[in-house]
Amino acid sequence: MKNTYIYNIEKCYAMKIRKIGTEVNDRIDIRISKEQKELVKYASSLSGFKNLSEFVLHCINKESRQIILENNEILKSLEDKRIFVETVLNLSEPNVKLRKAQEKYQQFLDGSKKEENTDTTP
Repeated sequence: MKNTYIYNIEKCYAMKIRKIGTEVNDRIDIRISKEQKELVKYASSLSGFKNLSEFVLHCINKESRQIILENNEILKSLEDKRIFVETVLNLSEPNVKLRKAQEKYQQFLDGSKKEENTDTTP
């Protein structure tokens, strides 16, 4: 039987479920310097993990969840992303309220510039 992958965006995690009689045996090989390994081993021992692999797996999962969470907070769905891109690509003319707000803001800026020019500090 093959491994089944379940991905749940709401909980922001991916987990592998083992079917009865199936062994999970996937690997990731990385090369790091001695200094990096010592740092990671030290952090692992401070955190109370049984071994280095357990600590590395914990950190990878934690960071992966955080990246997914941040991405989903920005644009929660594919539909949100589609609407955002469509809006950026198809900009419409500003309506009356937006033009009035822009004029008001420009008057505010012009007024504050006049105050700066008239303020003479000895």
